[in-house]
Amino acid sequence: MDLTTWIGRSEVVTDRIGPTPIKALDATLDHPSADVPDGTPFRPLWHWLYFLPLHRQSEIGPDGHAKRGGFLPPVPLPRRMWAGSQFEFRAPIRVGDAVERRSTIDDVTIKQGRTGTLVFVKVRHELRCNGAAEAALVEFHDIVYREAKKPTDVEPPPQKADADAAWQREIVPDDVLLFRYSALTFNGHRIHYDRRYVTEVEGYPGLIVHGPLIATLLMDLVRRHAPDAQVETFRFKAVRPTFDLHPFKVNGRPQGNTVKLWAQDHEGWLTMDAVATLR
Repeated sequence: MDLTTWIGRSEVVTDRIGPTPIKALDATLDHPSADVPDGTPFRPLWHWLYFLPLHRQSEIGPDGHAKRGGFLPPVPLPRRMWAGSQFEFRAPIRVGDAVERRSTIDDVTIKQGRTGTLVFVKVRHELRCNGAAEAALVEFHDIVYREAKKPTDVEPPPQKADADAAWQREIVPDDVLLFRYSALTFNGHRIHYDRRYVTEVEGYPGLIVHGPLIATLLMDLVRRHAPDAQVETFRFKAVRPTFDLHPFKVNGRPQGNTVKLWAQDHEGWLTMDAVATLR
């Protein structure tokens, strides 16, 4: 099957921005409880709490995602990961808004890597509020599909994380944190909660911390140290999986109107590289 024929496919979903998911995420990130009245502007990445993938149970595949096909191309590779995203925050999204998300398959690329075939799918999401013509938020979401892990696979050499963080927070990725984030985003991907599946089927040493959760923790680091900052753009790239076996750290260093952000594992290896620009 020619997977590139999926390029240009689109789907539209709508949602109304309610306060409960936001309050639940704040609790998960260990913020004090606070009211979230209508008109409260979104913080970056809060949109991931909405437009949830409400697939019927009979439509779920063996990895916990929806069966291949439909909107996303039917990539015949078993391992799927969120490789990164790029965002433009163009206008406020507020609690109480009626929001439409139009998603379009922007590109499908097939490559040969050191561990076999890789398929990269780029999805463009555009969010419009209350019938507006212009998008309030544009996101490019990069998904990578990989072959099953083989005993002969050689992982790429790790990169040492920077040691000059101005901001730093240690995160303990216990089962409860991973479960709560999966529940908030209605994410059934078994690599985040099913230890037998992730170790015996996909060949990883432990549960994998969600890439979007790490990105959210990086944005939350900006919130904690620069609470009044307005984020204009943000991009992140997953460099290395983070497992629930040890604490990890999120880091930041402001540089003028940009903030360099990164995550590192317990050995000091870089796991996520990111940058935010501020208005």
